[in-house]
Amino acid sequence: MTARPLVDAAWLAARLDDPTLVLLDVTVDLPRPLHDGDHRSASGRPGWAAAHIPVSQHLDLLHDFADPEGTFHFAHPPVDHARGVLSGLGISDGSTVVLYDSADGFWSARAWWSLRGLGLHALVLDGGLTAWQGAGHPVQTADAAGSVPGQQATTGSPVGAAGDRTVSGEVSGDVAPGGSLTLVEDPSVWASREDVLDIVAGRRSAALVCALGADQFTGEATTRYSRRGHIPTSVNLSARDLAHEAGRLLPAPVLARVVGQALPEEDGEVVLYCGGGISASYAALGLVSAGRTRVRVYDGSLEEWSADPDLPLVLPST
Repeated sequence: MTARPLVDAAWLAARLDDPTLVLLDVTVDLPRPLHDGDHRSASGRPGWAAAHIPVSQHLDLLHDFADPEGTFHFAHPPVDHARGVLSGLGISDGSTVVLYDSADGFWSARAWWSLRGLGLHALVLDGGLTAWQGAGHPVQTADAAGSVPGQQATTGSPVGAAGDRTVSGEVSGDVAPGGSLTLVEDPSVWASREDVLDIVAGRRSAALVCALGADQFTGEATTRYSRRGHIPTSVNLSARDLAHEAGRLLPAPVLARVVGQALPEEDGEVVLYCGGGISASYAALGLVSAGRTRVRVYDGSLEEWSADPDLPLVLPST
């Protein structure tokens, strides 16, 4: 079975003085939608400034570590763009990269999967900031003034055309970029809209899995995207079913059982999607931790799919 890419608070606390450690808070503020099409999101940097693990930096998944030409939120960055952002944070080939967030672990999983797609194998702090503080470890504060603001992406605002942005890699202390950084894009990590179309049409053999909650899968819940429903032929495996309420991944035996019940074909390819590729990335973390090796994430997910009125979505009445 593939090793779980997780560390706990005790492991991290013992390594805060390690000069190879690059610790990144990757939290994004993404409130629940108030109505269909309500996509509000903002940088998590203000929260990092208010309370963060010592020596950590904030990596902005919304503005900085995303494709500047992307047509949907959080589109994974191309190699050259990613190298500039990551090198600016002091990441090099000798770094030990650890990710955490102050939410439920989904943002950490998203960053972990995006880095995996660049050939960089990071680690995730299981339980994030909550687990760190719960173990009695200290946090620090920082002055957020003069750094990247929590830019608000309002409903209908364009993506990839937000003007000049500065990498939000400020830290509680000076971090110098260190050495070269080798990134190699791994095409096996991502699935495209065309890949999903082939699955739906039966031209590609793969399990298509929606990682959203059941009420979003059926279309009963409010969506921040253009239309409700799920992609035809897909099955539902909620990413939240793979975690404890505290945001920690289920123990390996339980995780394998939950995944196996939804996806009994252990060697088959799995393509995960959700609303914007975040829950799908957490599900990918769960599947990889359960030993699955043929896993992809449909990066555009429902934000891209639902925006095209010609692409079908399944609702209870259809």
